[in-house]
Amino acid sequence: MSSTARVLVSLVSGLVAGILVSILDIPVLDGIAAIVEPVGTLWVNAIRMTVVPLIVSLLIVAIARGQQDGLVATLGAKTIGLFVAFVTAACVYTALTAPALLSLLPIDPESAAALRAMTGSEASRVTELPPFHDWLVALIPVNPIKAAADGAILPLIIFTALFAAAIRRIPEPGRGTILRFFTAIKDAMFTLIEWIMFVAPVGVFALVFPLAAGMGASAAGAIAFYLFVTGTLITIAVGLLYPLVAIVGRVPATDFAKACAPTQAVGFSTRSSLAALPTQLTATDTLELSPSVAGVVLPIAVSLFKFASAIGRTVGAYFVARLYGMELCPSEIIVIAAAVGLLSFYSPGIPSGGLMIMAPVFVSVGLPVQGLGILIALDLVVDMFITMGNVSANVAVVTILTRADR
Repeated sequence: MSSTARVLVSLVSGLVAGILVSILDIPVLDGIAAIVEPVGTLWVNAIRMTVVPLIVSLLIVAIARGQQDGLVATLGAKTIGLFVAFVTAACVYTALTAPALLSLLPIDPESAAALRAMTGSEASRVTELPPFHDWLVALIPVNPIKAAADGAILPLIIFTALFAAAIRRIPEPGRGTILRFFTAIKDAMFTLIEWIMFVAPVGVFALVFPLAAGMGASAAGAIAFYLFVTGTLITIAVGLLYPLVAIVGRVPATDFAKACAPTQAVGFSTRSSLAALPTQLTATDTLELSPSVAGVVLPIAVSLFKFASAIGRTVGAYFVARLYGMELCPSEIIVIAAAVGLLSFYSPGIPSGGLMIMAPVFVSVGLPVQGLGILIALDLVVDMFITMGNVSANVAVVTILTRADR
C-alpha cells in the first residue's frame, strides 16, 4: 500500500473509530481515547520541530544560490499576485453561493436560543489582534533568534531573506562555506521528515480518533447544516484547483491529487498549515517542481496565504446573521466577503487564528460580536476543512509558478 493510501486509511479509520466510541459510550473506551491523544501531540511536535530550520535553510539556499539577482523579486511579485487572485476568487465564489445555501436553513427559535447561549462561555475567548502599527513594526525582528523561538514566522522569513541576499554579496570562500552548511541542514531536515512521515498513519489516527470520540455524531440541526455547507463549499473549491493546475500548470489532475493527498490529510488532522509544511514540500518534490520556487514560495504561503479561510470565515459570518434573524443586503454580503479576504493576510497562522480577525468585520455590518463565540465553539471541524484547502492551494500556486517559468 502506498504512503498516500496508508495516511488516508488512517484518517478515515480514526474518524470512524472515534464516532463508534462516542456512540457506544463505554468508559473503558473513553479511557483509550485519552491514552491515544498524547501520541498525536508527540507526532505534531515532531513535525513542528523541523519547521524553523527547514524554512531558514530552504530560503537561504534558494536565494543565495540563485543565478539571477532579479529572480527572487520577480518570483515574489508573481507569488503575491497569485495569492491575491486566489483569495479574490474564493471571496466572489462564497458571496455568490453561501447566502443562497444558508437561506435554506430552517431556524427553530429554541435551537437558535440554545446556540446563542453558547456565547456565554465562549465569547470571552475572542481576543483582539495587535494594532496594525505594532504588527508592521514587528515585521523586522529585533532578535531573529527570539522570533524563531516564538514561532514568529513572517519576521523570521524577512530576516532570512535579507541574510540570504547579503550572502550573495560576500566573496568566496565564505559564501560557499555558508551555503554548504545550510544545504547540509536542509538535507538533514528532509531525512528527518522522511522518518516522521513514515509513522504518519499512527500520528494521524492518534489525532483524529480522540477528536471524533469527543464530538461523536451528536451535531444536529443548524450546526450540522452549517458544517455541511462550509465543508462542501471548501471541498468544491479545492476540487476546482485540480483542473486549474491541469490547464495552467500542465500537471495531470490525477498526479496532483495523489501528491496532495498526504498533505491534505496532515493539514486536516493538525489544523495547521505550518505543521503541514514538510508534507507540502514533499508534494512539490513528488510533482518534480522547482525546489528553488518551492523553497521560496511555501514558507511565504504558510504565513500569508489563507485561500480557504476566505471561504470558511465568510460562511461563518453569514451563518451568524441567519441565526440572529438578520437579513443581509447585497452590499453587506459583498463587504463581509471583501473584508474577510483582505484581513486573511493579517491573520495568525494558528488553529482558529482566522476568527481573531472577524470582530471588526462583524461591527462594520452590525452583526453581534457575541456570534463569534458560536463560531469558536464550532470551529474544530471548520478549521480542519480550511487547513486542508489552504495547503492544497499552496501546492497549486507552486505548481503554477514552476510551470509558468518553463
